[in-house]
Amino acid sequence: MNARLLLVLPFTALLLAGCGKSSTSLGEGGSVVTGSAGPAGANNASKELVKCSAPVATLALVENPNGYSYSSSYQLPSSPVPLVRLLAQQSGCFRVVDRAAGLKATVREQELKDAGILRQQGNTVSKGKGYEAQYSLTPSLTFSEQDAGRQIGGILQAIPYLNKLVGAAEHVKLKQAQAALLLTDNETTEQIAAATGSVEVADMGISGAMLGKLGGAAGAGWSNSNEGKVIAAAFMDAHNQLVAQVRELQAKELPPAVATRGKT
Repeated sequence: MNARLLLVLPFTALLLAGCGKSSTSLGEGGSVVTGSAGPAGANNASKELVKCSAPVATLALVENPNGYSYSSSYQLPSSPVPLVRLLAQQSGCFRVVDRAAGLKATVREQELKDAGILRQQGNTVSKGKGYEAQYSLTPSLTFSEQDAGRQIGGILQAIPYLNKLVGAAEHVKLKQAQAALLLTDNETTEQIAAATGSVEVADMGISGAMLGKLGGAAGAGWSNSNEGKVIAAAFMDAHNQLVAQVRELQAKELPPAVATRGKT
């Protein structure tokens, strides 16, 4: 069989599959980061998520000071930190402490109490009860989009019966994302572990459906676009690589766990 034909047949099948189809499926079409985390454990988490048998430390997520390399035209969230926080808590490797909006809300409540606005006998907000972050995790991200449609279209043009798909091939793109996670011991400042993750998928603009195994429910705002799904998958891959290193760490002395029903 002609080598060019062998090269283009998989893309041709994808083009044909994407034409003229429209359906709605509840709970489908999201990113690989799915479900929830909390007192009930990792609920509806991705089967691809690698977990720990017990947490090794408290963890704070830190924004990358250099920002994240993707275009604002993708309409993605400004930071992947909430996404990584969900992964870290679902994996059970860490007890996650909030150093973002949740912490600001706590400080605000303390200010209201100090100003005499809140009741003084309440114990919801009290100085000296916050948990320290024993480790910090910093994410890094690079996203790229390569136009593969013109190359595919050129091959299709030279093959009889397939040259009618040239226009459709122009919609095909390869989307790539590479993510990194850096784990630091806050007591010693030593970088304890580092991991990278990457993913590449074909995106077809015909039906707006990203191809590849990226199913699941909403991923903290990263399931609204094909670009977001690719990035979520890259962070999932980086997280799984990191867990292999975290499992070797000796657990630090952890603060008391949050009280749950039947457990105080």
